[in-house]
Amino acid sequence: MKYFGTDGFRGEANVDLNVVHAYKVGRFLGWYYGQEHKAKIVIGKDTRRSSYMFEDALSSGLTASGADVYLLHVTPTPSVSYVVRTEQFDCGIMISASHNPYYDNGLKVINGKGHKLEAEIEEKIEAYIDSKEDTIPFATKDAIGCTVDYAVGRHRYIGYLMSLATRSFKNVKVGLDCANGSSYSVAKGVFDALGATTFAIGMNPDGTNINRDCGSTHIENLQKYVRENNLDVGFAYDGDADRCLAVDDKGEVIDGDAILYLCGCYLKEKGELNENTIVTTIMSNLGLYKALDRQNIKYEKTAVGDKYVNANMTEHGYSLGGEQSGHIIFSKYAVTGDGVLTSLMLMEVMLEKKAKLSELRKDLKAYPQVLKNVRVADKPAARNDADVIAATKKVEEALGDNGRILLRESGTEPVIRVMVEADTEELCNRYVDEVIKVLEEKGHVVEK
Repeated sequence: MKYFGTDGFRGEANVDLNVVHAYKVGRFLGWYYGQEHKAKIVIGKDTRRSSYMFEDALSSGLTASGADVYLLHVTPTPSVSYVVRTEQFDCGIMISASHNPYYDNGLKVINGKGHKLEAEIEEKIEAYIDSKEDTIPFATKDAIGCTVDYAVGRHRYIGYLMSLATRSFKNVKVGLDCANGSSYSVAKGVFDALGATTFAIGMNPDGTNINRDCGSTHIENLQKYVRENNLDVGFAYDGDADRCLAVDDKGEVIDGDAILYLCGCYLKEKGELNENTIVTTIMSNLGLYKALDRQNIKYEKTAVGDKYVNANMTEHGYSLGGEQSGHIIFSKYAVTGDGVLTSLMLMEVMLEKKAKLSELRKDLKAYPQVLKNVRVADKPAARNDADVIAATKKVEEALGDNGRILLRESGTEPVIRVMVEADTEELCNRYVDEVIKVLEEKGHVVEK
């Protein structure tokens, strides 16, 4: 596709993604969903300065096509998904570029079931954006749409999150890093209401500081904060709060793999791990798989991307899946990754097991992992070169059951990613470099 990627229409604000694009997306969606009835569409946004501009442009396009627009204002991406599916909206739009820097932004369209918009509709939107003539009629008279302040939708989402807690968080010291992003409007209020002693950072968005040296992409800040304040646990979110990484009581990182392990073991004990299976991506650590084997828990591996995890879970009815980056899906409660929900589920594990996260994760040993990106002239040619395949096979045989090698093409760059997991970082680097050397010798590598 030309505009829409794996996570919506994303790019630098007013460079790759501008207000005309947003207006036209609104024009198309308002018309598309309003052919048989007056369309109802809900919009949420993160704290980027450009989010306000895109909110106005979308609203103009939607109302011009006859749709009524409900504004959630600053809110997490999963809240838009929740409101769409529980309150019968035709679709939702989240204005966010997730973990990207503030000058980027994006439009993520969510269908009536709370999932990402179907690719065939995205293709129609792209065709309309590029069409030289505006073929969509303007609404007139009382058919023109209006905008509605819908902060109540966000409050219902907050109430839903609070209803999921199984017990009080009283006497638990919790640190939150809200990344100066969407979660600042939700997370602390939820933890406070549930009785936690809450310490929060990343709570002062100014339009340009989202994700800047904070949140899940800079977890070292929360690690330091947890240690200095002697907290029981910490949770870090990304800009639109669909990811969560945690920090245990010793200040060590609990990444997405560790979250899957802790929650998977807990759900299995409760008899709630459907088909005794967790859905992971191919980038999950070998240590996770070995730990799951010891617990007799099965697993599936998908391509990288939460949409692939979600598709696998939906197809087979699995209850838990996610990515190392912290996109975790609990299908009993949500259809997308939800950072604040994930932190509540980890709190449940801690409180029900009456144990610190550092104790609960002690059987999970992550293998050292080295990933190097190699710029190539032709990704398929490099990936399928017989000598490259042979070098990869040689590393696989040398590692045996004590490591693995993975070569994959980047979906967004002219890059081959070479990843090795092994007993030591030294081994990882050695084997990665061996394969890269073959790529260089065969003439696949290009200078930046």
